[in-house]
Amino acid sequence: MHGLYENKLGALGLLLTDAIHGVLGEHSPSAASLLSTLYYQGPMTATALAEVGGIAQPTAARVTGRLIRQGLIQREAHTGRTAPLRLTRLGKRQARTLQRVRLMAMNRLLSGLSKTERFHFEEAIDKILRHATHSRAFARTTCRLCDHSVCSGRLCPVGSKATALERQLKSTDRRTR
Repeated sequence: MHGLYENKLGALGLLLTDAIHGVLGEHSPSAASLLSTLYYQGPMTATALAEVGGIAQPTAARVTGRLIRQGLIQREAHTGRTAPLRLTRLGKRQARTLQRVRLMAMNRLLSGLSKTERFHFEEAIDKILRHATHSRAFARTTCRLCDHSVCSGRLCPVGSKATALERQLKSTDRRTR
């Protein structure tokens, strides 16, 4: 049955997307992504946020403007021509809430699996994520909604693969000099 796995994977992708969208409340996926990125990575420019969020610069400007008006982020003092953005206290609370409800939604989807099935499913997910990872930029964009306090270092298949690729590139660069 050619295409059966692909269909199932596509259906799972939509199920996950719908579950995430369902818990974002008033926030768009882009806004949630920017809030999460600022929460875990600290102040950054709108351009850097757009890159990590996987969105166009005009979209990032529009979303950050809305988040500023909502009192969730604010601009820091200008550093040259740029003004980094940072979360306000309210923005930090909102980012934590979004992370909590996202994790709860994902846990509800997994509730039909036994502990053993979850273990094997996690192994398969890790393998898929490692195989798909091709750069640090990809890793940042892919993990833009992740809770980095529970998935970091060796526990993160995406970040671990990006680190391995960077080490491999540095090693190759040293040998070619």
